[in-house]
Amino acid sequence: MDERLTIVKGFYEESCEDTRLERSRHGQLEFATTMEYIRRYAKPGAKMIELGAGTGRYSVTLAKQGFDVTAVELVEKNLEVLRANAAAAAAEASAEARGVRLQAIQGDATDLSGFGDEAYDVTLSFGPMYHLYEPAEVRKAIREAIRVTKKGGVLLFAFLSVYAILFDNYLKETLHDGLVENFDEAYRTKHFAEQLFTGYDITEFEGLFTDESVEPCATVAVDTVLELAEDREDFSMTDEAFEEFLKYHLATCEKRELLGASSHLLYICRKI
Repeated sequence: MDERLTIVKGFYEESCEDTRLERSRHGQLEFATTMEYIRRYAKPGAKMIELGAGTGRYSVTLAKQGFDVTAVELVEKNLEVLRANAAAAAAEASAEARGVRLQAIQGDATDLSGFGDEAYDVTLSFGPMYHLYEPAEVRKAIREAIRVTKKGGVLLFAFLSVYAILFDNYLKETLHDGLVENFDEAYRTKHFAEQLFTGYDITEFEGLFTDESVEPCATVAVDTVLELAEDREDFSMTDEAFEEFLKYHLATCEKRELLGASSHLLYICRKI
């Protein structure tokens, strides 16, 4: 765990997470798709917990929309920005004579001992699974998320496609490095801390939940091939074209044949 914490904190202390979902078309698509699926599964006013909340892009937005949100973030830098964003949202709501229910807490998704059993209607895990490498820690994070979710409640887990990681980051002169870092000799996935971001085969990730007290609802591609497309110097997409692509994407994002090409995905399940 210590190695994981050092690597993850080091990365996010140096990166600008607050604008990640705004500054590119694939980030905008990820945000719009994820919000669409939250709205599909969450009842108005639901009590939510977001694990790995980053700087609060989802938590703040959801709180503004009337959800009761607890945001849990590991990295101090992100937490500082999250709390500032939460305070700004609260001040804005107060000026408009309404309230915002948002609490920001530092914590690790593998240990939610400070939270009670079946406390939340919806659990969002939108970062932890990118940075968990040991099977025991992966299992802890999944079981802790399930534990704090009410029976009949919904869980949304974000994860990365190992194939999209290879396509997006290693198709040039570093292809060999990408193969070595993400696959063994039989092209089975590998997970280790030095990767920083670890990716999954779709079926592999879904299989993590086979023996848990959940039933699957959907597996969703949230940013499709846009991350790869945006690397092209001639790439451009107007606001009008983006809205048209978003409609197409929402109509096709659960198609099995398209999932592995998406950098970010959601696995959605319901606690039974």
